[in-house]
Amino acid sequence: MTQGIIFGNKILDVAFLAAFLAQFYKVISPFLKKEGLKFHRLFETGGMPSSHSSTVTSIATSIAILKGSNSIEFAIATVFGIIVMYDATGIRRAAGKQAGVINKIVRNLKNNNFDMKEMENDLKELLGHEPIEVLVGALLGIAVSFAMKSYILK
Repeated sequence: MTQGIIFGNKILDVAFLAAFLAQFYKVISPFLKKEGLKFHRLFETGGMPSSHSSTVTSIATSIAILKGSNSIEFAIATVFGIIVMYDATGIRRAAGKQAGVINKIVRNLKNNNFDMKEMENDLKELLGHEPIEVLVGALLGIAVSFAMKSYILK
């Protein structure tokens, strides 16, 4: 088996490709809706599809392709992947909703002439994912791994 590009590891190559494709879609999807390209989305969390999900599922799937689904490496990658995807739809999503509420409170306080210098910028609300965004990200990660199967095994 030949070496990969990133740290000599083909699984990392596939994982970074899956993450990049998910983030790149976030850049071009507004363009398809005639809203223009949004390059800042390349480095932001949240939205469709989940790059976290695409990354962890591509790692687990690539390991399954290379080592088999009964390997300890696949088991570890799968457990960590489930934790990451659960976190994306649970904790991070809740934090985003809380940020939205805090932003509304701060705007109301500012409108009533309260001094809010420390809150000049809104808190980031797009932190987590809807379950469908995680699912689509996971499917993207699996698809990328199978598309790269010959590269992984070469």
